[in-house]
Amino acid sequence: MKLNELLPTYTPLEKPSNFDYKFTLFTPVYNRADTIHRVFDSLEKQTFKDFEFLIINDGSKDNSHEVIQELINKSNLNIRYINNEVNRHKMACIIQGVELANGEFFLPLDSDDECVENALEIFLERYNSIPKEKLSNISGVTCLCVDQNGNLVDDKFKVDPLYSTSFENRLNELSLSEKWGFIKTDILRGIYVNPEVYSKGYIPEGILWNLIAKHKYQTMYTNDVLRIYYLDTGNRISNQDHAKDAFGMAVFSLCILNWFYKDYFWKNPKVFLIRVYSLIRAAIFLDFKKQDYLNAIESKGIKFLVNLCWPFKRLFLKIIG
Repeated sequence: MKLNELLPTYTPLEKPSNFDYKFTLFTPVYNRADTIHRVFDSLEKQTFKDFEFLIINDGSKDNSHEVIQELINKSNLNIRYINNEVNRHKMACIIQGVELANGEFFLPLDSDDECVENALEIFLERYNSIPKEKLSNISGVTCLCVDQNGNLVDDKFKVDPLYSTSFENRLNELSLSEKWGFIKTDILRGIYVNPEVYSKGYIPEGILWNLIAKHKYQTMYTNDVLRIYYLDTGNRISNQDHAKDAFGMAVFSLCILNWFYKDYFWKNPKVFLIRVYSLIRAAIFLDFKKQDYLNAIESKGIKFLVNLCWPFKRLFLKIIG
């Protein structure tokens, strides 16, 4: 399998899907028996009720399955529960969830977090406020988070609402800290992710958001604070492990380098130099050869940089410890 064949692709749907709900609240679960109740409690309190709750247990090794079943039996929510026997990691669960979703808007909520009781109501109000001429090019709405102590996880946007993309935020050096938002389900259904990337460690969700950006969809960013993001969870996927995350980081770096280099390199070269560094750092832990990476890179300039830096990749290992 060639590395560039592992990059996701997007093809718009020929006709829109029919949906039963406005939102699909989607929660992938892995070893979250002690925290999954937070999601149930949050959704039970929602002031806006036109949503389904889709849960995928991703081969948990603890008693998450039994806890989820117990919570479902006590709940009045519209719930669909999938219990995967084999752990395939979060990206596979997201794609599985998108295929199953019956909601127009797809809203992931991690299994250790909460949201405020009027979160869905505010999301819909913000979406409905978008000018009609913009709607076809809007992928969704994204808001801010606080941690479990009530502290903002990120700075507020200087412009509210801000119409932008994940890549534009990176290019303009806006903070990329944790945020929360929904995406139109039909846009996500146009994305193809090669199953070869599944079960190979953490694959950044940013791959999906940057692919959407590549195809000129914008997001409405607001300063509404709608999610409580717990920072004290032991096996949170944002706890970085360079070896375990290497495959996903290599794919993510190739996506940024191939999708945006031609149009944006000279607007902020640092963005692309960081991705070259990340790619070579990831290569330390992977079995691919240098030529595999060069064959996957479209730009001659980026190929040159990778060639130039490759002899020093062991130095990167010393830098990151």
